Amino acid sequence: MRVNYLTIFPEIFPGVLETSILGKANEKGLVEYNLIDIRDYAKDKHRMVDDKAFGGEAGMVLMIEPLDNALNSIAGENRKNSAIILTDAAGTPFNQRIAGELAEKEELTFICGRYKGVDERIKGLYNIKPLSIGDYVINGGELPALVMTEAVVRLIPGVLGNIESAEEDSHFNGLLSSPVYTRPAEYKNLKVPEVLLSGNHARIYEWRYKTSLERTERIRPDLYHRYKVENSC
Repeated sequence: MRVNYLTIFPEIFPGVLETSILGKANEKGLVEYNLIDIRDYAKDKHRMVDDKAFGGEAGMVLMIEPLDNALNSIAGENRKNSAIILTDAAGTPFNQRIAGELAEKEELTFICGRYKGVDERIKGLYNIKPLSIGDYVINGGELPALVMTEAVVRLIPGVLGNIESAEEDSHFNGLLSSPVYTRPAEYKNLKVPEVLLSGNHARIYEWRYKTSLERTERIRPDLYHRYKVENSC
């Protein structure tokens, strides 16, 4: 997979993309990261990429021309199995299902929004999917792009040493994961559930499923209700 980032702050990315799972995915040749500075595609000598909003609305807006030029620079390389994502507080909420869909793409391009947002007309030129990581606003789309990248890349076959590690994560099957424990088996009179020490895989699976249901119902009743509805047939 190739992942492109259109941003005015490319310096934000290297530390994260070179670390841990994301860095190892690149070292294995499974993922390639491509940083594109939108300012390089501005036409004026001051490399302007933003301007005031028409209509007198407060805040600056990323201009359409530099964005179009930047997207055009990779348009010829785009594979058919690709997606362009706009990090947008008004976008569709990002979730594990979407992460799984994006993990099957050959190429992802993130447009990292800034300021008030991007000129709406860019959506008329390209098939863009606006995505949000939550109902709040931060200064720019670089961090959301990295959050989504990590959620996607870890699902690519070969990235994690054990794919079951991803399959047992919270949200993978629509539920929160069951509680986890490690050594020592007892600490300050707090004990690991006996079933996890039994070696009985059938009982352990049953315990994990039961506690996953209970935990989801208690912490995320919305997810629990959706899961029960989707699995009622």
